[in-house]
Amino acid sequence: MENIFSNLPQDIIHQIFTRLPLRQVLICRSVARNLHTLLSSNSFTTLFSATSPFPLLALRPPHRHNSLFPSPSLHLFDPSSDNNNIWLHFSLSFLPFPSPHPIASSNGILYLWADSPFSDCNKVLIACNPLTRIHKVLPQLGSAWSRHGSVLVDSGCNRVIVLNELAALCYSGGTDSWLKFSSNLPSKPRSPIIIGDSVLALCDVGTPWRSQWKLFICGLNNLKSSQQWVTLEKPEWRDVFDILKRPRLLKGLGNVVLMIGGLKSSFSLNASCSTILILKLDLSSFEWGEAGRMPLEMFKCFQESSKFKVFGGGSRVCFSAKRIGRLALWESNEISGNGKEEWKWIDGVPGNGDGLYRGFLFDARLDSSP
Repeated sequence: MENIFSNLPQDIIHQIFTRLPLRQVLICRSVARNLHTLLSSNSFTTLFSATSPFPLLALRPPHRHNSLFPSPSLHLFDPSSDNNNIWLHFSLSFLPFPSPHPIASSNGILYLWADSPFSDCNKVLIACNPLTRIHKVLPQLGSAWSRHGSVLVDSGCNRVIVLNELAALCYSGGTDSWLKFSSNLPSKPRSPIIIGDSVLALCDVGTPWRSQWKLFICGLNNLKSSQQWVTLEKPEWRDVFDILKRPRLLKGLGNVVLMIGGLKSSFSLNASCSTILILKLDLSSFEWGEAGRMPLEMFKCFQESSKFKVFGGGSRVCFSAKRIGRLALWESNEISGNGKEEWKWIDGVPGNGDGLYRGFLFDARLDSSP
């Protein structure tokens, strides 16, 4: 294949690849070295800049045991593919920082923590497009933020927020520093998300012996206020937060919040779970509904694990647990179009397949710059 394309005129090659969707172009880049070089050049990047984004599910490598991911790469799965064990890999070796650790994405821009070249104890936050290999280093943060802060990105304006229970840092790209605001949350926020112009998070307001989860909301423009966070609750919601064990949030489609957790078999303190339940909250009507329920045969694989991780969003949610060796994927009927939710396994997970994997959505684009 290398010899075929090396003998073709440049304009013919342009015509061939500009007729392909971005998904096929990215796959072609992995076929041969000269194709990777050709399709990564500035001329081709400009030609493909108007193509539609390529939605992928990205894995976050584990903080420890990095021998499972020996080379700095972004590991991605194409959920629209008919093959459940084909993964794409974008090299991150172009970044001049050791130990890059992908954590979030928005509008084709990848956000990573990496070791500072000036100190082994400090981390730097980097924004980059792994397709065009353009990167930008955000203003310096203390190392504690990389260990205890959740990184959120506002897709509307690429505003970056690093949040914990005590404070929120905000960076909009128009300044050379972070703005710091008090959070005053009752506990460490679990799975915070941005929907529209608001940040939502779960907080445990219970006792050391029994968790009690509440949903908190804050407008992005209200971060400066000392009373910015309020509890989002309605009397008619009743026990919606009590039926799930270890709930967490994901952003749904549009103005919808997804809340996922183990469905308790009873309200007792150490109740077992009968399955994994996906609930959805419409922020327009403030009504809860059931979005998905893991099939029993699939849940049996998660039943023996004390923890499971959830990532994704929109109409796709991924689940991982230790010693399963693969991921479970839920797709709503808004994707399948057949009026039913779909559950399937994803095989070929990078590493040894034994880990508790985390991840996020990544829309591959060639027209995004940090």
